[in-house]
Amino acid sequence: MKRFLRWIASVLCAVLCLLAYAQNQTTTGGGVGEPISLSSSPVQMIDYNKGLEPAACDDDYRTTYEIFVSSFCDSDGDGIGDLNGVRQKLDYICDLGFDQIWLTPVHPSATYHKYDVDDYCAIDPSFGTMEDYEALLQDCHERGVRVLLDLVLNHTSDTHPWFVAATDYLRALPDDQEPVFEDCPYVWYYTFSREPYDGFVPLEGTSWYYEARFWSEMPDLNLGNDVVRDEIASIVRFWLEKGVDGFRLDAVTSYVTGNPEANVEFLRFLKDTCTSAKPDCYLVGEAWTDRPTIATLYTSGIDSLFDFPFADSEGVIRQVMNGGYAASDYVKAMVSAEEAYGAANPSYVDAPFYTNHDTARSAGFYPQDDGPATKMAYALSLFMPGDSFVYYGEELGMKGSGKDENKRAPMYWSDDASAPGMCAAPEGMDDVQMKFPSLEAQMTDDLSLWRWFGEVVRVRKAFPAIARGTTEAVDAVSDEGVAAFVRRYADGEDVLVVMNLRDQAAQKDLSAVAGNLRLAAVLNTSEEAIAFENNALSLPAYSIAVLTFDAQG
Repeated sequence: MKRFLRWIASVLCAVLCLLAYAQNQTTTGGGVGEPISLSSSPVQMIDYNKGLEPAACDDDYRTTYEIFVSSFCDSDGDGIGDLNGVRQKLDYICDLGFDQIWLTPVHPSATYHKYDVDDYCAIDPSFGTMEDYEALLQDCHERGVRVLLDLVLNHTSDTHPWFVAATDYLRALPDDQEPVFEDCPYVWYYTFSREPYDGFVPLEGTSWYYEARFWSEMPDLNLGNDVVRDEIASIVRFWLEKGVDGFRLDAVTSYVTGNPEANVEFLRFLKDTCTSAKPDCYLVGEAWTDRPTIATLYTSGIDSLFDFPFADSEGVIRQVMNGGYAASDYVKAMVSAEEAYGAANPSYVDAPFYTNHDTARSAGFYPQDDGPATKMAYALSLFMPGDSFVYYGEELGMKGSGKDENKRAPMYWSDDASAPGMCAAPEGMDDVQMKFPSLEAQMTDDLSLWRWFGEVVRVRKAFPAIARGTTEAVDAVSDEGVAAFVRRYADGEDVLVVMNLRDQAAQKDLSAVAGNLRLAAVLNTSEEAIAFENNALSLPAYSIAVLTFDAQG
């Protein structure tokens, strides 16, 4: 009997402890303001955020996944990623919360990167067929995922039929004669000269030179030529009729070298051409430049431009995370960007990103970090307003720097290089040693980078103000290590975001923020929990709190 009574007492004690734990979870939150069930994970965000639902998205404020196709997923065992491999991984992409994909060029090309196009209206055979591309579009649209085609218009390959026709004609032309448009209009598709101007290279076997700013095998198109523009309009219509949702525009600052006004004019032509064919066609341009130049380009009416000042190893995000800038500087930089871009184009949609196929991988920016700093850095990008872009493999903390091939390593699905879907490394890639585990290992860890990305995107999509609102600094809370801002949203609920970007806990008094605050979502890089009571916010190292303004008090 005594043994039985001791057993009863132990059961009652366990129940009381569980009830006390559940009560504590209720007082510190519950993703939608209701008591949550008993925790199934020691990581607070896993249960706290599980009630969050993504808001409907029928606009350009997306969360976009960039895929370097040849390195992503191989469906047929030839070692090259392909379109059917992308189709096989759509559930993976959607489960992370992405609702738009950008595919790097899929057109025929002799190079692995495909940024020198041979045929703008075809699919490279190594990636599949046009039917495969159409099937991918259908699969994406059934999931509510939009697809962006990478449109490379600054140049073609030197084996493009246009350039071949032009150079064959010039080689056959006597030295004392000038080309005649009616005999070969393709000469005017490019810029040829008998003078060796800066940025021009010699045409072998002739006295002619041609403009090729990036590489001799990438001759620049003459984008001021109306005939070339007619070709571009046909290409755009071809893909939009296929169902493409928009275009990523390569190298928009190089369309006309040294002539910003001409670049703006050409972007305006592209915007008008695309929207006349498809009114909701979305355009995002690569403008690897400073904020004033990006603002000038926005006067063209283009939807989005990549926000390079925040990105890469020298951008605002890394400077903040490395301590070169204060956390409050991140907020100030967002406010400044919004003011500059909004003044140039009130309808602009910013395109924040942290890394892409041309930059070093972010995990290498923090050599001594075992995860938290890498996680927080990407959260800084994903918490910026606009259409946020993430490069494949960043959600796993892949590494890669130096030569371009290193930055485009095979997606790290598995430690087993022969596992289904694994791609061969690009030819010439160095032996890149990954810092964090493969997807297989990360999926079982509630504190993995992969888990973090899913939670950050979940929070981003649950609160429309994060992507669509206007940033207002909260100077009374922000400091060297803590970034605090309200994201004001005229068409919905405002949110207060408080980020601890340092490796020490922070205590913050939020009484200076007008309104009755409620802790609505949390993001943790450790098992230490965020707590909020009586306007006192307790943030463990490297953590984020999202609060809403509760009218009920």
